Amino acid sequence: MTKYGTPAALAAMACILLLAACKPAAPPAGDAATPAPSTAAAPAASTTTRAPETAPNRDMPSLAIDTIDGKRYELSAHRGKWVVVNFWATWCGPCLKEMPALSALDTMREHIDVVGLAYEDTTPEAMRAFLKKHPVSYPIAMVDVYDPPKDFETPAGLPTTYLIAPDGKVAKRFIGPVEAHEIEVAIAAAGGPKPQAG
Repeated sequence: MTKYGTPAALAAMACILLLAACKPAAPPAGDAATPAPSTAAAPAASTTTRAPETAPNRDMPSLAIDTIDGKRYELSAHRGKWVVVNFWATWCGPCLKEMPALSALDTMREHIDVVGLAYEDTTPEAMRAFLKKHPVSYPIAMVDVYDPPKDFETPAGLPTTYLIAPDGKVAKRFIGPVEAHEIEVAIAAAGGPKPQAG
């Protein structure tokens, strides 16, 4: 520890300063820089073209992914229903605790569909074995932790659950464990059916 802080804190501050120094300076206000005419030849056009990358649409996410049972899950196919998109992992205790309630929602509420996105680095075989011991009624897909679905924020913690409205827009995001009743209350607050007893 130095008199200015820990070596890790000093390294972090140095990185921040270096990144700030890399930011291009903005031209002064009202000073529209006009480029000088160039006499150099224009570079030859590239022979390869890349499709433009689309920006994530976090307000109305899309999701198309293969499930662990070999089927294709497309969020857009569930328009007209409330969809619970649950990021979870087999090692996450709170995730495992909420799985039965999510299964009950999926089974007992016709207006609610659930999809589980396993956010961990494991094999399909290990996931199938886990699901044999912890079965659920809803589809499960494995998410690449290094390339998660672009239209959803990378989970900062698990479980992370999104409630998607029938029009495809995100109605609510829950960080941490969520109870079935909380989801039904959020649905009612967003204009959907009121929670049912039992």
